[in-house]
Amino acid sequence: MLLGVDTGGTFTDFVWFDGERLKIHKVLSTPEAPEQAILQGIRELGLEGEPFYLVHGSTVATNAVLEGKGVRTAYIANYGLGDVLSIGRQARRELYNLQPRPQPPPVPPELCLETGGRLASDGSVLEPLSQKECELLTTRIRQLAPQAVAVNLLFSFIDDRFERQIERLFADDLFVSLSSDILPEQGEYERGIATWLNAWVGPRVEGYVRRLQQAVRPARVHVMQSSALTIRADKAARRAVNLLLSGPAGGLMGAQRIGKAVGRSQLLTFDMGGTSTDVALIDGQVSLTSEGHIGRYPVAVPMVDMHTIGAGGGSIACVDEGGMLSVGPESAGADPGPACYGRGGLSATVTDANLVLGRLRPASFLGGGMRLHVAAAQAALDRLGGQMGVSREKAALGVVELANEHMVQALRVISVQRGIDPAGFTLTAFGGAGGLHVCALADALGMQQALVPAHAGVLSALGMLAAPRGRQLSHAMRGLLGGQPEGRLREQFQRLARQGRSELIEEGVDAGDIKATFSLDVRYLGQSYTLNVPFHDLQQVVTDFHQAHLRRFGHALASEVELVNLRVGLSAAGHSFSLTTERDGATESPLEQAALSGIGQSVPVWRRQDLALNTAFAGPLLVIDSVATTFVAPQWAAMRHESGCLLLERD
Repeated sequence: MLLGVDTGGTFTDFVWFDGERLKIHKVLSTPEAPEQAILQGIRELGLEGEPFYLVHGSTVATNAVLEGKGVRTAYIANYGLGDVLSIGRQARRELYNLQPRPQPPPVPPELCLETGGRLASDGSVLEPLSQKECELLTTRIRQLAPQAVAVNLLFSFIDDRFERQIERLFADDLFVSLSSDILPEQGEYERGIATWLNAWVGPRVEGYVRRLQQAVRPARVHVMQSSALTIRADKAARRAVNLLLSGPAGGLMGAQRIGKAVGRSQLLTFDMGGTSTDVALIDGQVSLTSEGHIGRYPVAVPMVDMHTIGAGGGSIACVDEGGMLSVGPESAGADPGPACYGRGGLSATVTDANLVLGRLRPASFLGGGMRLHVAAAQAALDRLGGQMGVSREKAALGVVELANEHMVQALRVISVQRGIDPAGFTLTAFGGAGGLHVCALADALGMQQALVPAHAGVLSALGMLAAPRGRQLSHAMRGLLGGQPEGRLREQFQRLARQGRSELIEEGVDAGDIKATFSLDVRYLGQSYTLNVPFHDLQQVVTDFHQAHLRRFGHALASEVELVNLRVGLSAAGHSFSLTTERDGATESPLEQAALSGIGQSVPVWRRQDLALNTAFAGPLLVIDSVATTFVAPQWAAMRHESGCLLLERD
């Protein structure tokens, strides 16, 4: 018995598998205490006291970082390096702004401490960590009274003895993060930021996970990581920085699972929820990156490679000081939500615009579980249209078209700007609002095929069930690739693999189910950025790197290739389950006919399960189900696959 839970900014989604069929459920999120929405959903599903297996996509770490609500954290570095996080890479967000608004440093200067324990690049000791320095650190920490400590000493990824010595001073009383645990790689700034982020939000994640585990007993709780691998909840509590893309990673695993079901392996995905839209590219497998960002902070731990913008169903539309329409990034969230939710919201949102245009059916929202207030949406668009000097319908169309343009630009970032033609991919739309925009986005990108998965509105929760349990481990190992003994590389790979296997076996994974993949971060000598290449043998790595560099940057060089990091991925297959929720109820007639703004004819409204299998239905039409609505535009046709997915093709 499996339960996948994804906590979003507007809704908390549930997918329950009882061994035979899936059951879908949604409740409004409770941002101040996310576990309350989870417990409400469990009660409404009748699962209280049941010993099920729960996989959770948490936004606690993400929200704490974006809202600046971490705990008081001390940062410990070597002498002369306490201000590394404040200096950063000296990158300017606005290159031509001569008077940029100053940004506060990640760690206040008074919380940045310096000490001994310095290593050279070969691991030799330049400066020991004396007993006197340990006593001084203990005194300063007692005076500063932080809740967490982040330790980032030079070259700790070679030898972590001094970091471990500092950990022993505070581990009994404080949340302690070591750079040698969090990110054992080169790059003092990136390693320090990751370690500090982990300490900064770790106590909040730890407290949340503890409360959730206690509340759902006897259920077993696992948490989705940013790498699209799940981890036992008590282990996740100490690795908060690895949870920053927890929910979106679930969506990509769900999309990959759905793609396999319909025979599509090349997917351009966009997950449009109530608050934001996440876009990514899947070419057979979900891609990972170590160059991600959360807010203004680089996050160099492995995470799914995606691009996020502040455009969702709850994104607020307004007229700026120059008289121009803008949509997002501010969102109405779950409370009060869009005006049409009837919870006191007055601002026009993308959801209100779709309702005014007729693309959302007020009595069929969430399968009839939540009725939308048309008059409230009309009033919000009337106010917006009055500011613009246009009608309610034109204002609504403008809101939708501007939101579409934001999403198209995001999709181009993840595809066209990387030298990939999206025309050869299938645009895959999910999230509660994705199906309303899929045809317009595909048209803008010149794509002929699209896919709206079964259970699209809760696909991230579904992906929690599909995700494997696993680990992503890395180790810095720098030098010319041609000068590396292949046997030494294989020894290091096996060392990392043994470490990860022991952790998974401790979590109850059968050793025979664990699969390992090896790869290298490599670059041309003198470059700053790396590409990750699978490892089989060194000669093949060189060949594959040249080809990858050519694809990504349009050229390859005759320069020597340099090794930077080793990476090991360990995973045990996720749970298998059927995508079935309801028995087919195909009928010969739609549920109703609807009038849509801008379309001169009435449009049929079908329930998804009533569409005959493998039969093309020409647009325009609306397809509704219990968690989402799909608008099939003119010049497009929709066909229901055996899996329940909608396959869309342009005429």
